[in-house]
Amino acid sequence: MPDEVDLRGTKILVVDDSKTIRRSAEILLAKAGCEVQLAEDGFEALGKIVSFKPNLVFVDIMMPRLDGYHTCALIKNNPQLKDTPVVMLSSKDGLFDRAKGRLVGAQLYLAKPFTADELIGAVRASLSQSSSTQKP
Repeated sequence: MPDEVDLRGTKILVVDDSKTIRRSAEILLAKAGCEVQLAEDGFEALGKIVSFKPNLVFVDIMMPRLDGYHTCALIKNNPQLKDTPVVMLSSKDGLFDRAKGRLVGAQLYLAKPFTADELIGAVRASLSQSSSTQKP
């Protein structure tokens, strides 16, 4: 299929204060061939994103110290990182949360708990969106 994106070697950073969510995402993404790094909060994520240079970042909204909205805004306001797709993760599935995620630059919004298909689908959608919007 032309819309299928090969995920082998895709670098993904998962940022969530829940060890269970981080581990679940890591297992599902690694199974799909992705290279995964984990962070517990926005501060740890900002340190890792610079060295790891992920193709995509999943970030939880509700986190201590630095929440997902601020983390996403900091990524999108950095000239070196602004093209990195960000997918918001949240147990809240409200319209306001989705709108606020869009305002800070998130490409997609994924409600928790997510299925393997939803997680991989979000990766494929984000990567195909970002590759179609970038000019050669």
